Amino acid sequence: MVITFLVLLAVLMLVGTPIFIALAGSVTVAMGSFSHIPLAIVAERLFAGLDKFPLMAIPFFILTGSLMSAGGLSQRIIRLANLLVGRFTGGMGMTAVSASMFFGAISGSSPATVVSVGSLLYPAMRKEGYSGQFSIGVLVSAGSLGIIIPPSVVMIVYAAVTGVSVGALFMAGVGAGLLYAACLLPYCWYRAKKDGVTPVEPPSWGEVLAGFKDASWGLGVPLVVLGGIYLGIFTPTEAAAVSVVYALLVSALIYREKSFAELFQSMIEAATTTAQVMIILAAASVLAWFLSSNGLAAMLANAILSLSENPYHIFLLINVTVLIAGMFLDASSIMVILAPLFYTVGMRVGIDPVHLGAVLTVNGAIGMFTPPFGLNLFVAGTINGVDYVQAVRGALPFIGIALFALILLTYIPAISMWLPNMVYGG
Repeated sequence: MVITFLVLLAVLMLVGTPIFIALAGSVTVAMGSFSHIPLAIVAERLFAGLDKFPLMAIPFFILTGSLMSAGGLSQRIIRLANLLVGRFTGGMGMTAVSASMFFGAISGSSPATVVSVGSLLYPAMRKEGYSGQFSIGVLVSAGSLGIIIPPSVVMIVYAAVTGVSVGALFMAGVGAGLLYAACLLPYCWYRAKKDGVTPVEPPSWGEVLAGFKDASWGLGVPLVVLGGIYLGIFTPTEAAAVSVVYALLVSALIYREKSFAELFQSMIEAATTTAQVMIILAAASVLAWFLSSNGLAAMLANAILSLSENPYHIFLLINVTVLIAGMFLDASSIMVILAPLFYTVGMRVGIDPVHLGAVLTVNGAIGMFTPPFGLNLFVAGTINGVDYVQAVRGALPFIGIALFALILLTYIPAISMWLPNMVYGG
């Protein structure tokens, strides 16, 4: 039965079958062919996989990002980021990184960050003299900050399948995201020097303050979410619901750049995205039940531990495995398929589950712009003047930079753990 499942799963994924059909369908066929267990268990596990309180936060955070994007926040964030770092050599590239970090703290989505920031900054970077490959490369790589900087939908998925604290994961994401961004900035300076791009005149303090004032309502979203969580005012799920109300009020009553019909359309888009994420989670819960009930999860964990029980070696194996998976799967799918296995292995060799969650998230972020199927590479095609080949060529140097950041994050736990340890007392 297990062999049939593995073969069918591999075939379905190779031919491009949607991931939820590949997961649930292969389990259903294998059980129907070799097991006497009623197939109704598959439907039961589909719904049981979604019956988890932390998952309620996902649609709210997705809707928050959609509302704020539609409400005119993107332009304000980019203007503020440019006011802060645009004065330096490579400032426009640094603006892309900074704006992606700000917007990621609101949307929690990598593709949304690429589209929102890239559609405005790509033409501006080309006008400033940056090469097309560098311009799109920095946008697709910095856009991955959307799933690292909290609130992160991918981290919520990891918390749902492992039981780790969402709040602690969000805190770990702060250190991981700052490291990731810091590694990208020197390359922006180098390429600007190489391409002969001159920095712009520094803005006055009045312009900087005006930029902060203009973007302050939008930047209040992460403050409301994270501040409410760590002050004990509400849970992460309740924080997500509060963020929706806040985003709707800011978009409709303060910025007022879109009509109610346009804001309603953003709600429809958020519902579609939520359905895509949830159906994958449901199918993955079927897979997790099948693997555990047939002893396959334990067998895989023992096979990994038979190679080594050294945490450094285990982390190397985890990184290589997830990086390869990231070439073909999105970060949420990777979490629901591989996170339970690596969580079990990590606990047995003494790896902190919060640190593991941060490392897996950054792995997933790198996969978002790694060919052949990195989602950000395809999303970049929606930006005028960019095609898939150009996006791949532009992303290659940034993949190397991101891997360097991943190595630092993996083997220096304090980078991601200092804030969770400080907030939660270790």
